[in-house]
Amino acid sequence: MTIYEIQQYCLTKPGVTEYFPFDEDTPCYKAGKIFLLANLIPPISINLKCDPEKAIELRERYESVIPGYHMNKKHWNTIYLDGNIPKREILEWIDHSYDLIIASLKKKERMELLGGE
Repeated sequence: MTIYEIQQYCLTKPGVTEYFPFDEDTPCYKAGKIFLLANLIPPISINLKCDPEKAIELRERYESVIPGYHMNKKHWNTIYLDGNIPKREILEWIDHSYDLIIASLKKKERMELLGGE
């Protein structure tokens, strides 16, 4: 899966914006809070929020998944986009990260972001 496909996928989600708070090589995607950070300098990778137990499971299953670089290692994973992980799994992990962030928002923030849902 390419970084471009990931960027496009993230931007289809309700309330998501892309911004560059750190530098031009680190786009962040947020829906009230950040749920994905990308590193555009090779080796290209993404950081995703993850349930702690699932985070450990994914690290044990895939060499391309490590504890979140520059992030809380308990709640974030870094995934190298080296072609070793099926696209559908990466999309599921993006959805999981987005859902965790949305669930952590206050009800009012969530409703405003999702258009009254």
